[in-house]
Amino acid sequence: MRSLLLTLFLAGLFAACNPFAPALEEGNPFGDLLGDPTTVEGFFTNFRNAYELRDVSLYEPLLDSSFTFVYTDFDNQVDREWGFAQDLEGTRRLFQNASGIRLQWNQIITQDVLERNRRERIVRSFNLTVTLEQGDVFRTDGNVNFLLGREDSLSSWRLLRWRDESEL
Repeated sequence: MRSLLLTLFLAGLFAACNPFAPALEEGNPFGDLLGDPTTVEGFFTNFRNAYELRDVSLYEPLLDSSFTFVYTDFDNQVDREWGFAQDLEGTRRLFQNASGIRLQWNQIITQDVLERNRRERIVRSFNLTVTLEQGDVFRTDGNVNFLLGREDSLSSWRLLRWRDESEL
């Protein structure tokens, strides 16, 4: 009887301890990957991760349905723009053709709070490196001029307008 109790005790002890299944850590395991979308810094974290992971499903929720991308066509000295659907398609193609993307956000140059914390205009510098499947590497840096919007202080920030201020 005594050996049966000892065997059951040891079986119960070892059943609770599996060396092949490490203990769960406290907190959010994706804490470093997913930023808090209700903060500006969380928006930038999520944007960087969408690019570096080349994941359109992470990128799309960052854009408002009224999103507009604006860049300067230096050859013709005019501004050009496109909307939500065109940006998603272009970004999808970029992600599919890249073997690696590295995006580094640098300092915020200006940050203006507009409309009682429902809109913010942020100009921030960046460094971007894109490695294509064929091995070609493209590097650029410059500034993004983002207009972010949200319905209220508990909502996620969404990108309404992106003016690219880099010089390619």
